[in-house]
Amino acid sequence: MKRIELLGSPMDMGSMEETVQLIKERLIKGVFTQHVVVNVAKVVNMRKDTELALSVTECDIINIDGMGVVWGARFLGHDVTERVAGVDLFHQLNAMAEKDEFPVFYLGAKEEIVSKTATVMKEAHPNLQVAGFHHGYFWDDEESVVEEIRKSGAKLLFVAITSPKKEKFINKWKGQLGVDFVMGVGGTFDVVAGKVKRAPMWMQRCGLEWFYRVLQEPRRMWKRYFVTNSQFAWLLVKTRLGLGA
Repeated sequence: MKRIELLGSPMDMGSMEETVQLIKERLIKGVFTQHVVVNVAKVVNMRKDTELALSVTECDIINIDGMGVVWGARFLGHDVTERVAGVDLFHQLNAMAEKDEFPVFYLGAKEEIVSKTATVMKEAHPNLQVAGFHHGYFWDDEESVVEEIRKSGAKLLFVAITSPKKEKFINKWKGQLGVDFVMGVGGTFDVVAGKVKRAPMWMQRCGLEWFYRVLQEPRRMWKRYFVTNSQFAWLLVKTRLGLGA
């Protein structure tokens, strides 16, 4: 996959199909893969959070999630054809894991949410091997959770914790997790478990999925999206005009 750089953040321009195929090939070979998706908020926050920036740039695959980043890349002359949404990739990889018999582990969210996620995924994929799951409130004893994951025999680990905690956790412990693939999936478990509804398809296509989330969780989401979206737009304009970013 071709890699570009946008406002200081590297990112890969692969399609969903190319991404799943590359991950599968690396899993078969036993090559460790650290995966991340980038959206507008993450690109902006990376510029002031060096630990987050390092956690992203050290990843093997960096997919473009948000449509804002797709449009921003096109605005600066990059031929980005599509985004690879984290929640969609999560479902694709679980389907692949069922077919190719790769055990999975779900980490993050509240106990009832991660438990429901495991149940829903097993219902959707009866032959999927769920090696284990654990809630995301374990910060007083990270080592025991890492050990649980390592002993589970999982090959794929999905981490549903807010940014930048998940990126920093993954980058800190990646060498001790015992898995061959690890991916941060943000609020995906909330969607899978039915706690949060995903935006209608027309809003996704129009790049308004972020606005739908703000409508559902205004207190938590308004600053993240409205402030970072404005900062991102200004950075794009400065870069386009040759004023630096």
